[in-house]
Amino acid sequence: MSMLLFFLGFLPAYGRTWTDVKTGRTLAGDFVEVKDGKVSVKRSNGKVVQIDLKLLSKGDQDFVASRSNVGGGASWPTFRGASRTDHSPDQGLLKTWPSGGPKLLWEYRACGKGYSGPAIVGGKIYYTGSFDGQAKIICLNGEDGKELWTADLGKDPGEGYSTGWGSGPRGTPTVSDGVVYAISANGSLVAVDAADGKKKWSKELVGDFGGKVPKWGYSESPLVDGDWLIVTPGGKDGAIAALDKKTGKTIWQSKDLTDGAEYSSVIIAEVNGKKQYVQLFMKTLAGVEAKTGKLLWTSKWPKGRTAVIPTPIYQDGKVYMTSGYGAGCKLVDISGPEAKDIWENKEMKNHHGGVVLVDGYLYGFSDGRGLVCQDFKTGEKKWNESGDGIQKGAVHYADGMLYCVDESEGSIFLAVATPDGFSEKGRFTMPKVTKLREGTNGKVWTHPVVLDGKLYLRDQDLVFCFDVKN
Repeated sequence: MSMLLFFLGFLPAYGRTWTDVKTGRTLAGDFVEVKDGKVSVKRSNGKVVQIDLKLLSKGDQDFVASRSNVGGGASWPTFRGASRTDHSPDQGLLKTWPSGGPKLLWEYRACGKGYSGPAIVGGKIYYTGSFDGQAKIICLNGEDGKELWTADLGKDPGEGYSTGWGSGPRGTPTVSDGVVYAISANGSLVAVDAADGKKKWSKELVGDFGGKVPKWGYSESPLVDGDWLIVTPGGKDGAIAALDKKTGKTIWQSKDLTDGAEYSSVIIAEVNGKKQYVQLFMKTLAGVEAKTGKLLWTSKWPKGRTAVIPTPIYQDGKVYMTSGYGAGCKLVDISGPEAKDIWENKEMKNHHGGVVLVDGYLYGFSDGRGLVCQDFKTGEKKWNESGDGIQKGAVHYADGMLYCVDESEGSIFLAVATPDGFSEKGRFTMPKVTKLREGTNGKVWTHPVVLDGKLYLRDQDLVFCFDVKN
């Protein structure tokens, strides 16, 4: 594969960029299929080449897994997808939306309070929500949105993190090998059977791991890595913990990393052929060795304040991070013995709607600037667009397009993912507005997801599924 990447490396970028973890060389092309341990990739010149799946990065392998048929469709097993890049595996989607938006396929009106996005595996959709002080995991039928089962996730008290902003779980469930893992806002970690919701095991991030509930509640979506479950209780006993996903038994806690938990979710980085877990805290971006939890590096973030939320983005030995409240963003090189800042600025001040990286450019909402396009390598702003319905919200990427939710209007617009300038291709508003946000400062904060030609949107108890296939 290494020689193949070397000889094809001069071809223009096209589709996904695939990485050889041994050499660091890359190949650009669209995923075609996986068969007998070989991944077929179509280059921009039309040629299809095969790559050994075992030589690809963890992110690439997760992407391939998300494209494999599971119960008749692709999967979206956790927050921001299997690769945690927030890239949908879909192709063949609408490039413009009709007046009034795409067709509504179904709606579900009993998802409870909360901001969880969907995990989608095997034709089933998993959310979290709370009802009368009780947090639950909710399973829906992907075909019609009918409720299949609910399972207890822990208490959801009407005090503390819920004050003024709305209660309910914040994190998205994670599904792996027939088990659903979820964390409540007050730190209850539960594993249940994906088929019927029966409890397998549970832990408490505070009581069992010495954590402390962040001001606005635990918001992390747990990470599955092979047989391990990775979570962030925070605190003096170790900020990050690795558990046996089958039993909940502790494998390690990062004793030399003791920051308090914030609101980001852990990502995997393959650096120089070695795996590590990267997490963002209030004042620190850090990486720990995957096998042991040993602290490998830190990068200080003294500008972090109030709440540090967006999940970091890793590519080619570099980590991008951003946070709101005027903090800004920076790119950190973690390929050497020490982490080194490459650039830092305030072109992107992302509060909590997330940022996506597409072909070398970052897209996300920046406080006070609306939607921003930023160069990953240099930090340079390419463009920004603001105005009615383009102020602040969440961004998702699918098939060359940005799916953007405006948090105040509850409107969704489609835009081309290009550094050449803002180009909107359609807009519509959710069919209904929840009543659960009345009397609170909460807004439409659930991130959109596109999978199998369907767009999933949520506003508290209301879930909507739209047909966005071409």
